[in-house]
Amino acid sequence: MSQQHRTRTSRSRWGTARAATAWGVVAASATFVTSGCTAAVREDVQRGWLPPTPDTTTTTALSQNLWVGSWIAALVVGVVTWGLILYCVVRFRRRRGEAGLPPQLRYNVPVEMLFTIMPLFMVGVLFYFTARDQQILENRYDDPAVNIEVVGKRWGWDFNYTDAGVYDAGIQAQDTPNGLDFEAPGTISTLYLPVDQQVELTLTARDVIHDFYVPAFNYKKDVIPGRTNYMSVTPTKEGEFIGRCAELCGEGHSRMIFKVRVVSQEEYEQRLEQLRAAGNVGRLGPDIGPAHSLGEDSQVPGGGDQVEDTQGEDAGGQNAGRSNG
Repeated sequence: MSQQHRTRTSRSRWGTARAATAWGVVAASATFVTSGCTAAVREDVQRGWLPPTPDTTTTTALSQNLWVGSWIAALVVGVVTWGLILYCVVRFRRRRGEAGLPPQLRYNVPVEMLFTIMPLFMVGVLFYFTARDQQILENRYDDPAVNIEVVGKRWGWDFNYTDAGVYDAGIQAQDTPNGLDFEAPGTISTLYLPVDQQVELTLTARDVIHDFYVPAFNYKKDVIPGRTNYMSVTPTKEGEFIGRCAELCGEGHSRMIFKVRVVSQEEYEQRLEQLRAAGNVGRLGPDIGPAHSLGEDSQVPGGGDQVEDTQGEDAGGQNAGRSNG
């Protein structure tokens, strides 16, 4: 057998092996796609990869439908656009033996009108559904059953339960020996909400712009110093959900984590009594200053003399209840 023949044989075998490997990858991929995990993937696609809690509030599904509908519309427009591009590439390509530019088309009024009217129509449709759903989401309750003031600070959250006249001084998420543990007591602030009750959250900030975001609610809103925003929600599912700051606010931004615990009315009342028994009576508003740590002897509710913290690490009372020694 000649060297050339052996080389061709080796190449042929190598090509066959590569083809077999490629088909094996395709087959494995097809098996993976058609296996049981497609159910979870299908659910993710149906909700646009949003958090898998579509019934946590009365308006969660509304946000999800708007999100998924917008992506479907964008996909349809994209497919049509890509199809037209590919058609033009194939239909009007230069053939063998041809030279020069193909015939040029100028000042086609119908085409120009189409390219002007269709985008305006699509933007108008998206604007209509967005404005409609936004009006529902932003609608404030006439007489909410629960009123809570949320004060953002670097890097935590204060919760004032204004109906009961008690507060919960938030802390920055704390490390444990095993890292950041969401279940370890005293390491993450928790906002309590009663289930199936209309709740109005009054949102403001003490220092810089933050963003109050509970992914499971599909809803977030900016928290701005000197400005009051409102969020109206009706929790429909008991459970515990993670909340975050969604606005880059400094070095502790990634640890500005809190929990939302939706509980029964009885457990909610018990929580208010626990705060009252702990002496957390009053309000920790935004007026106590942009960068202060509160000790045990403060003239404001919940702490001692206000001590300026130029680093901002103890800003806004996140260490309330600790000594400033």
